[in-house]
Amino acid sequence: MKKILFLFISIMMFAGCLAYQFGGGARGAETADYVLLEKTPSVTMREEADAITVEKVEASPRQAQAVSHEAVKLTDQVRVLLKEKQTDSYAYQHLTQPEQEIYIEILWALTEFQENVVLSSMDQDEIARIFQCVLNDHPEIFYVDGYTYTQYTLGDILKKITFTGTYQMEGPEIDQKRQQIETYVNQCLEGLPENADEYETVKYIYEYLIFHTEYDAESENNQNICSVFLNGSSVCQGYAKATQYLLQKAGIYATLVLGRVSAGEGHAWNLVRIDGSWYYVDTTWGDASYQAVGATADFPEKKMPSINYDYLCVTTKQLCKTHEIDNVVELPQCASMEANYYVREGLYFTSLDKEQLAGIFADGYERGNAYVTLKCASAEIYGQMQEMLITNQEIFHYLDSEDGVVSYTDSEEQYSMSFWL
Repeated sequence: MKKILFLFISIMMFAGCLAYQFGGGARGAETADYVLLEKTPSVTMREEADAITVEKVEASPRQAQAVSHEAVKLTDQVRVLLKEKQTDSYAYQHLTQPEQEIYIEILWALTEFQENVVLSSMDQDEIARIFQCVLNDHPEIFYVDGYTYTQYTLGDILKKITFTGTYQMEGPEIDQKRQQIETYVNQCLEGLPENADEYETVKYIYEYLIFHTEYDAESENNQNICSVFLNGSSVCQGYAKATQYLLQKAGIYATLVLGRVSAGEGHAWNLVRIDGSWYYVDTTWGDASYQAVGATADFPEKKMPSINYDYLCVTTKQLCKTHEIDNVVELPQCASMEANYYVREGLYFTSLDKEQLAGIFADGYERGNAYVTLKCASAEIYGQMQEMLITNQEIFHYLDSEDGVVSYTDSEEQYSMSFWL
């Protein structure tokens, strides 16, 4: 029988996301001495983001004095306690000491719903950046959709700025959602294998979220963890914050990363630490959808991979083939491959090893898998694998195919190939 290869092209879901990036707005008109001008920064949003509701209020000098007396300062005791809790907050740890003071003030305002909190900075751009740092570190602050700041001026001199968060839900609703979120988290982590190491924990959460979440740009609250934990659908920032939240609950050091993907869309993913080394994890791109091209009309959809492991614990070099990092604080160079999915699972080829290849397919059949995926260490090895398996059709040495048809996907960018069994 003549053997025919049907080629299937994988299509990644490029997930849009929201990152709160606030730039300082222009100053308002000057009025009498010691004037209050309440302003919200101009907003630069990433793709697929909804505009944040903003409000601008100008007050008379007398009103300014009244509000001034209501301005709230963080006590030294509370400040120290909050700092002690930031040991696992990545962005916080990469700020200067003065920036950390502002971070703590903003964090306190958002978690305690304080209004008119006096900040240690009068630089609007600095405040915007540190506000983003707080959100990057704390996915549990799911109820915030922006902030306002109030400028106090004496003539042309800016005397101080106070900060107030803006919220998309009220206290009782926040408490209810917190309880629902914890129910989801407990259910998820109950299934974590006993004695799972750090890699196995990250892999479990990666798979759990992908199997329980659908990509949906119309999902409610899709910029925070509620969309994933309560709706089962989200976009990239929801996926990334949910991944971060679950990993933190499981004792894994993780933070949110912002940037763009090759098509130019804004995107979010995660930085994680496993056994002391740093890796990138992109759960959104792990939740891949594939479209068969050139297949028979009755190709079984159930055989399409529901998960893509190309973005589970990858290096900076691997990630930057498709992603562009544009984060608010500096990120480490991820160079280790020890906890990479393909390495840990024995699917990584540093040479054209036919014995290893035979073992992968035999194990796939034994486990009843729908497909197997392998990854090559270099373009040279990937080319050799393509020539041997596809051009020379040696895939049929490893694949049981009664009708002589092979269905597969490949990624030249990631040097990976998937074959349906």
